Amino acid sequence: MSTDDLTHFDSSGRAKMVDVGDKVSTLRIATAAGRVVMSPDTVAVIREGRAAKGDVLAVAQVAAIMAAKKTHELVPMCHPLMVTGIDVSFGINPESIDIEATVKTRGQTGVEMEALTAVSVAALTIYDMVKAIDRGMAIEDIRLERKQGGRSGEWRRGDKPPE
Repeated sequence: MSTDDLTHFDSSGRAKMVDVGDKVSTLRIATAAGRVVMSPDTVAVIREGRAAKGDVLAVAQVAAIMAAKKTHELVPMCHPLMVTGIDVSFGINPESIDIEATVKTRGQTGVEMEALTAVSVAALTIYDMVKAIDRGMAIEDIRLERKQGGRSGEWRRGDKPPE
């Protein structure tokens, strides 16, 4: 693959922001997921609301929403978007907290980076809020699960690439 195949580089290989001005405005939805692995005792502290800094998942949810809205300030080539909806959910497992974020907009570019940023910042917030009791936590498997809208249509993790 050459830089000619990558949309964020010009013909001389210099970084550029993609011009989406001529693209059709469509509904764009992206869902990302990830997890924070931790000791069962740390999971219990979160589940039972015993963290010294407060309700860990409520704070992580707000952090995820704020992060998705500010993605363009963190990732250099992202466009500022009018996000129309953000849903963040958590799954509590015996040794981990699963995170899922779905971001929606109606526009000319997708929201994959916003969904990935939401999950990443939620995971960092969880880590920050309970690091005093479990510095061995690991943030793992942050990934795009699905996206829809735009020229490429719908994609789901596990789909075969087009032939």
